[in-house]
Amino acid sequence: MTLPAQACTLIATLNQSGYEAYAVGGAVRDMLRGKAPDDIDITTNASPEQMVDVFSSFRTIPTGLRLGTLTVLIDRTPFEVTTYRTDGTYSDGRHPDTVCFTSSLTDDLARRDFTVNAMAYHPSEGLIDPFGGQDDLNAGRLRCVGEATERFSEDALRIARLLRFMSVLDFTAEEATLRAAKELCERLTLVAAERKRVELTKALVGTGFEAAAVALPEVMGQLVPALRPCIGFEQYNPHHKFDVYKHTIRAVQNASNDLIVRLAVLLHDVGKPSCFKRDENGIGHFYGHPAVSRAIAERQLKELRFDNATTQAVLPLIKAHDIDLPADRKILKRRLQLLGKDGFERLLAVKEADASACRPDSVPPDFGEVRRLYKEILDADECFSLRDLAVNGNDLIVLGYPKGPLIGTILDAMLDAVITETLPNTADALTAYAKECWPL
Repeated sequence: MTLPAQACTLIATLNQSGYEAYAVGGAVRDMLRGKAPDDIDITTNASPEQMVDVFSSFRTIPTGLRLGTLTVLIDRTPFEVTTYRTDGTYSDGRHPDTVCFTSSLTDDLARRDFTVNAMAYHPSEGLIDPFGGQDDLNAGRLRCVGEATERFSEDALRIARLLRFMSVLDFTAEEATLRAAKELCERLTLVAAERKRVELTKALVGTGFEAAAVALPEVMGQLVPALRPCIGFEQYNPHHKFDVYKHTIRAVQNASNDLIVRLAVLLHDVGKPSCFKRDENGIGHFYGHPAVSRAIAERQLKELRFDNATTQAVLPLIKAHDIDLPADRKILKRRLQLLGKDGFERLLAVKEADASACRPDSVPPDFGEVRRLYKEILDADECFSLRDLAVNGNDLIVLGYPKGPLIGTILDAMLDAVITETLPNTADALTAYAKECWPL
């Protein structure tokens, strides 16, 4: 492994002052996988006061000196340097009540969540791996450091982190670790909604999301309670082989790696259980489920503290996920009017993912012709929104129409006529249309 020069400088600076220092945690894991780490944390036996003294010539930020962490900046890049420590009891199920500094690197590594995150590295000494993290990494396995039940009981967030790492790393979980996560998943109620949202969004875009979510439906149900009724809910429909939950998870895995698309797919069918009806032949139907799913999803996104922009991008996709997208220019322009360019492209991605997860033995709809027509519409710069009209509200006012609701009514009618190709999108044709239908 090769550490970046800045990290080597920090380690060398501590070593030259007589202290131990190592790169630790996720950075070591990622470098062993041949991946450049997003950030590098350093751990040392220097006390917080000693760190401040050692790095007196560097720009530093006292991020959390009480807990032993000092942020050191080199070339404007921040590095967290933390004193070896052990954690006390976790009375709130999330944070240690006390932190004790220690002189033992092994004791510091022992408090970490998974073995693959409990390794340290020194440019001269090499890898320090007291808990078999490298073997687990090579095996594609996540295993708690020590007793899994104890690790998850200390900090419930680790349960969500297990799901996230299974998805992002595309790893399986060791049996005892998986079992403990399932048994203790209700402790996720101790975790703040914002933290659950962070873990969920990272997991959603992972390459191993389907395997992780199928292995841990209980955890997904705690992170996204709207999914709970979907788990094991059979659809009794010839178009579907999987229950609602497994269909949803497979569709997410098959979706484009866009968080908005994957959130929409994750929540697109949450209304199905409450809309379920079986006909006289025993076939299951879910009439009206897109609108119900949208309402449930809105509450769920709010509970998870998603920002308004994300929510407003996701909800129209859920409501529209079941509408037809035929290879018809006029209808496609209607859909573009409804959703806009970005929304339309995402709806296509949602529908493709949804269709791909119905029956493995069926051929999903081919949207190739739809994509071709859509490209033609864009290339021809065809009008499908008010801002594309050759006439605007000011033009109508100049013609003599009074400000007010009538302006909007006329513009909407113009747009409808252009989309249906009743009128060309030219100023002359549109103004003549306005004067004919709404004489001054």
